Amino acid sequence: MHGPVQLFTVIALVSLPTVMYGGYALMGVLRHRDLTDFQRGMFRAGHAHAGVLLVLVLAALQVLNLGGLGDTARWVVCFLLLFGVLAQSGGMFLHMALGKPGKASAGNAVTTGGAVLLAAAMLMTAYGVAFP
Repeated sequence: MHGPVQLFTVIALVSLPTVMYGGYALMGVLRHRDLTDFQRGMFRAGHAHAGVLLVLVLAALQVLNLGGLGDTARWVVCFLLLFGVLAQSGGMFLHMALGKPGKASAGNAVTTGGAVLLAAAMLMTAYGVAFP
């Protein structure tokens, strides 16, 4: 492992305990705050996506390391993965704060943008593995 893959693996591994703590905090928020069902659902969705996507990033980074992409392309994929996770899960928290049930908000656009970034990272990684 070298360069960007090593750095972003460390970033993902260090981020996981923050998501774990977020799960603990989520239980407290759900017990002690008056949140609407909409807010509760968005809080859960944002938190769950953050954890699952970080695990996906860890797997994708290992596959990326096996592929034949050059250093610049690896940096691009790593940043796409990082910003994709932040946008996809963060957009749900943004929608929780700004949105209304059944109506789109800026959070929806941020979440969609995150999905596009993650998809681009996965396709680039697949290309690197298929054509080393």
